[in-house]
Amino acid sequence: MSKVTAQMSVSLDGCYAGPRFDGTGSWIESAEAAGFFRVTRWATDAMAWRERQGFTGGERTVDSEIIEEMFTAAGAYVMGRRMFDGGEGPWGEEPPFRAPVFVVTSSPREPLVRDGGTTFTFVTDGLATAIAQAREAAGGKDVAVAGGGSFLRAVLAAGLLDELELHVAPVVLGAGMRLLDERLGIDGTEGIELEPLRVVQGPTVLHLRYRVAGRAPLLLDDRGSGGGRTAVRA
Repeated sequence: MSKVTAQMSVSLDGCYAGPRFDGTGSWIESAEAAGFFRVTRWATDAMAWRERQGFTGGERTVDSEIIEEMFTAAGAYVMGRRMFDGGEGPWGEEPPFRAPVFVVTSSPREPLVRDGGTTFTFVTDGLATAIAQAREAAGGKDVAVAGGGSFLRAVLAAGLLDELELHVAPVVLGAGMRLLDERLGIDGTEGIELEPLRVVQGPTVLHLRYRVAGRAPLLLDDRGSGGGRTAVRA
C-alpha cells in the first residue's frame, strides 16, 4: 500500500511561516510571507524545484536531489482549501504536481482539470475520504500532503500520516505559525512517537525524515534516580 508522506520547511524554533496574515494589505508583503520565504529559500534555489515550476537556473545540490526524489515518489496529493486558494493563481495552467490532487473543503466544486496531468478534485467529507481517494489514484506510489501547515497538522493529529520529513532552516523566527503545537490534541499524558529514518545535511538546511509510529503514553522514567544499584562510598 502507498505511504502517506509529508514535507515541511521549518525554522529552528518550528515555524513554517511568520505570524498569520490578518488579511490587511498584501500577503506577499506580510510577516507570514517573510517567514515562509526564509524557511523555503533552500527549495527555491534548487534546480529541481525551478525546473518543475518552468523556471531556469538553480543549483544542482543534495537539496535539489531531495526535491526531485519527492516529486518522483508522489502519485497523488492532498491539500487544504487555504493552500489551494493561495496557489490556484500562481500555479497557472500547468501546476507543478502533474498528478491528481484532492482538496479538502467544505464548499462543493466541480473538478478542475489543468495541463500537465494535474486535476484538482474537491472533497467535502473529510481528510480520511480525501486520503482514501488519493491512495486509489496514486497507483501504488505515495500520497503526498501538499500543505498547508495547519492541514498537515490535522493529518498528523488524525493518525493518517506515515512519514514526515522536516527541512530545518538555520534561523530562529521567534514568532510565527508553528507546525507542532497544542492543536495536535496531545494533553501531556501521551506523545506522537517518531522513528528516525534519515538525516541529510544540505548546503543550508538539515533534512530529517521520520516514520510516524503513532501515539504512546508518556511514562515515568526513573533510570536517573539510581534505583536498583548499590551505592558506592568513597
